[in-house]
Amino acid sequence: MTKVNSTARTRTRKPRKPDKPHKDFPLFAHNNGQWAKKVRGKIHFFGVWSDDQKALERWLDEKDDLLAGRVPRARLKIDHDVPTLEDLATKFLTTKGLRRDRGDLSPYTWNSYSEVCDQLLEQFGKDRLLTDIRREDFEQLAAKWAKAWGPVRLGAEINRARVVFNFAWNEGLIAAPIKFGDGFKRPSKKVMRLNRAKQGKKMFEADELRKMIDAAAQPLKAMILLGVNAGLGNSDVGRLPMNAIDLESGWLNYPRPKTGIMRRCPLWPETIVALREAIDQRPRPKDRADEDLVFLTFRGNGWTADLKARPLTNETAKLLDRLAIDGRRNFYALRHTFETVAGECRDQVAVDAVMGHDDGSMASAYREGISDERLRAATDTVRKWLFEKPPKTDAKPRLKIAGEEELASA
Repeated sequence: MTKVNSTARTRTRKPRKPDKPHKDFPLFAHNNGQWAKKVRGKIHFFGVWSDDQKALERWLDEKDDLLAGRVPRARLKIDHDVPTLEDLATKFLTTKGLRRDRGDLSPYTWNSYSEVCDQLLEQFGKDRLLTDIRREDFEQLAAKWAKAWGPVRLGAEINRARVVFNFAWNEGLIAAPIKFGDGFKRPSKKVMRLNRAKQGKKMFEADELRKMIDAAAQPLKAMILLGVNAGLGNSDVGRLPMNAIDLESGWLNYPRPKTGIMRRCPLWPETIVALREAIDQRPRPKDRADEDLVFLTFRGNGWTADLKARPLTNETAKLLDRLAIDGRRNFYALRHTFETVAGECRDQVAVDAVMGHDDGSMASAYREGISDERLRAATDTVRKWLFEKPPKTDAKPRLKIAGEEELASA
């Protein structure tokens, strides 16, 4: 009697792989009995052969995440307390807006945060969970920004983006800090130095400034003079209140809006004349909140009312183009100019006092004031450099004749 192998009796034939339901079906039948797809070098499974429609639906739900290298949200064990990126942006801007309204944050800074939030929402999607944003995502964002912006802007935007995500951890919105990875860091100091050398000096020469002052209409003329006379920047002149200037005594007393550091600066006669003209031509304010501002646009708005439009930057650019003054400089380069030229007075403490700088030293903490004479010496150094032209001479250099000294002494 022939014996039958028990193993042979229990062995079953493998089912035959099914064909694709149609030629455009994106999945293939895997040996394990499921429909599959290879994405970014890895095989993913979407359901059994017998339900190809359900497998297709799952692929369509997950393919965007898989193609981007992310874990599909449907596969995550989602904690419903984890906020989306839109949740974070809303809470972040609301909190920063409260700080802006009470004076702890400048409108320019809040606007910059708003812009970076828009960039993040566009890149990652408003419904993206914070816990699902990976190092690779940040690296791709940095690469995109690097193509559009130079190192300075890139570093600033990366820093602002990190502030937004760090807010989520500091406020307890997520269980662990966001990991940005090495690819989402500000450019190195070496890169910044090389870029600065490539861009050239961020200051104006005296002859360029004289042309700008002569050609500028009011109130831009007065603004330029304040920039080079007192080292005021865009926000400084845009938010300058009437009570900060005393045209009779010729002094400006004005805390720097960015830091709150008090500044006292003597005003040049040229600056006083230009300020009087600008105030005489000042239009009626459109908003009662702007009634106390020295400078208003021709529409009666504050110069910092529409931060995205950057009216002062644009008006300065138009003036420079009209005068064919080249170089990548703007209104803020006037602060660079004042700092550079005023430093020749050899009194950095006085220069810092006009600029509204605090070096953080112990001496700075103990210093209770500085004499008006020292402040005037700093600003007079700049005025002399700007307005006192070197004397002209028609005398040509005399050539020394060989043996002339010997002949004269003979």
